[in-house]
Amino acid sequence: MSPGAGKTRKGAAVRKKVARRTQAEAQFELRLYVAGQTSKSLAAFANLKKICDEHLAGRYRIEVVDLIKNPQLAQGDQILAIPTLVRKLPEPIKKIIGDLSDTLRVLVGLDIRPAS
Repeated sequence: MSPGAGKTRKGAAVRKKVARRTQAEAQFELRLYVAGQTSKSLAAFANLKKICDEHLAGRYRIEVVDLIKNPQLAQGDQILAIPTLVRKLPEPIKKIIGDLSDTLRVLVGLDIRPAS
C-alpha cells in the first residue's frame, strides 16, 4: 500500500462525515405551489408539515404560493402541475409533484435522511 493511500480513505471518510453533519444542520427553504384551498392542496400542506415536523424539526421554512391569487409566480419555478413542492435550499433545487402522501418518496425526493 502506498503511503498516501490510507490518507485518501481517511479523507473520504471525514468528508462523508462532514457532509452528513452539514445535511443534518442545513436549513430547508420549501415552497409549495397550490391552486386555492382544494382537498389536494390542503392534504399536500398537511403532509408536508407532518414530514417537516418529524424529519426537519426547527430547520425548515415553508412558503405556500396560491397560483389562483398569483398565477405569474408559476413561471419562476417552471410549475406545470399542482400541487408542486420546490426545495429552494439547500441547493440543488428539487421538485415533487402531488399531495406528498408518500413520505418515503418525499424524503428521497428532497434528499432528506429519515429521522432515527
